[in-house]
Amino acid sequence: MQPVYPVAAIDVHKRMLAVVVGYPDGVRVRLQQAKFGTLPDELQRLVEWLSERQVQHIAMESTAQYWKPVWQVLEPHFRLDLAQARSTTGPRGRKSDFADATRILKRLLAEDLTLSYVPGPEQRDWRLLTRTKTQLRRQKVRLQNQVEGLLEETGIKLSSLLSDLLGASGRRILHALAAGQSDPVALAALGDPHLTASQQQLQQALRGQLRASHRILLRMYLDQLQLLEQQMQELEAEVAANMAVHSATVARLVELPGVAVEAAHQILAEIGPEAQAFPTSAQLCSWVGTCPGRQESAGESHSDRSPKGNRSMRRLMNQVAWAAVKAKGSYFQDLFRRLVPRLGIKKAIWAIANRMLRLIWKILHQAVRYQERGLLAGNPRAIAKRRQRLLRDLHRLGYAVQLSPLPQPPT
Repeated sequence: MQPVYPVAAIDVHKRMLAVVVGYPDGVRVRLQQAKFGTLPDELQRLVEWLSERQVQHIAMESTAQYWKPVWQVLEPHFRLDLAQARSTTGPRGRKSDFADATRILKRLLAEDLTLSYVPGPEQRDWRLLTRTKTQLRRQKVRLQNQVEGLLEETGIKLSSLLSDLLGASGRRILHALAAGQSDPVALAALGDPHLTASQQQLQQALRGQLRASHRILLRMYLDQLQLLEQQMQELEAEVAANMAVHSATVARLVELPGVAVEAAHQILAEIGPEAQAFPTSAQLCSWVGTCPGRQESAGESHSDRSPKGNRSMRRLMNQVAWAAVKAKGSYFQDLFRRLVPRLGIKKAIWAIANRMLRLIWKILHQAVRYQERGLLAGNPRAIAKRRQRLLRDLHRLGYAVQLSPLPQPPT
């Protein structure tokens, strides 16, 4: 239904804003155009200009990061919608800023825009902290690869013997190398006595040729790693302090297999402590992209590939699903084993991620607690189903089995 009050659309750029106000008048819409800058004074003048024209609803395009300061200034005064750039594109040919803004306005009135979910200011701060920490972790992995590559270039095969190059033993050896130590015997002695590699193997792996340039680079890499780890700890402490009021929600989430405290913080930052923006679990799965897609034409399905969805949550749910299926005796491990023969590993993991996301929505939206129904909890129903399945498999192989309980050991 077309609104009866003035609405506006903004084509956002780094230095200027093209604003179009539409006045619905029956079947036609009268338009008024204006151009504003993006400095704070100009944005305040934009608020006054829109208020004078009694605008209540505004749509803007999600252009890189440039829409965020505009959104923050307009948020207290108007109802805002953020349109995905793909839903605002026009045909090839002539292009102008006001034509783009007019197209956004018309598609807003026709309800033909694909809108993005923009949480409140507090949750946006959570997102900023958690996503920054994820970026720092990626930088740490990149630096670790650079350290390993530098050692391989010098003929030091330390990463071939240590499961974690940046573990306690690895760091002691790396710092000694950066400080100028070159004796393989002295370097090997810095390794932990419980390492699987022997002292002779370590000495052989440490007989490399480190030049002065290599030691300088190694010292720089180690300093960067130390700084990154310190910043990650500071961010984690800040996130925990900001979410302290939702500690009960975090406690309910970590009861789910595969969900650690850090993952729970990321979930709250992405979808909110109560998932209020998603009325159903199916809508949440569609937004994240864990559900099958649908490409249908002429009654035939051409593809069921999952939609792109929220990249942060897709990455997180993939990691959580892998952790859940490795929890011994859990329901998800049993479900994964049953799905793999039919779907394959990748699709089975994605099915687990979809199931877990539905549970996460229920935990947040309805404030319930997770109850383990797998063999881990000694669930009689799960044990009976597993027993029947094993008997059925044996029967198919031609065996007739008579079950009898084992005698209980004395206490």
